Amino acid sequence: MSIIDEFRSGNFSLYGQWCGLLAIVALILFGILDLSIGWSLMGWIIAFLLIFIEIPLCMKCCPTSEKFDNFLTKFQNSYFRAGAYLVFCILMWIAVGAGHRKLQSISALLLTFASFSYGIAAFRGQTPTSSTLTGGTGVSTIV
Repeated sequence: MSIIDEFRSGNFSLYGQWCGLLAIVALILFGILDLSIGWSLMGWIIAFLLIFIEIPLCMKCCPTSEKFDNFLTKFQNSYFRAGAYLVFCILMWIAVGAGHRKLQSISALLLTFASFSYGIAAFRGQTPTSSTLTGGTGVSTIV
């Protein structure tokens, strides 16, 4: 299944995943460009967690502890993902407001979109699905 088919599927968990992936790039990049140690470090920690949440291939390739694996299994629920993204986006909006960091507003906006997408997916009863480009199953097994 191609990426175009995945976007046409109407599965909001895929939209949330792609917003999350873009947010990872933005958090890392703008954390480097921001030059604020505290807020940049927080953004990098969020990006690190999102890498393992959104890219299933990392869980297969990277050695992790059993405790960390058990923590990440909680993110298999769309409600929990929506809540986690909501917390992350609130933290980033606070960073934008507190330090007038204009670049981080892009990260906060992407995290907000991901939270809304996962919230809609949870409301519709769609399970979190990973894109085939990130090592997931895509929507071929769902549709």
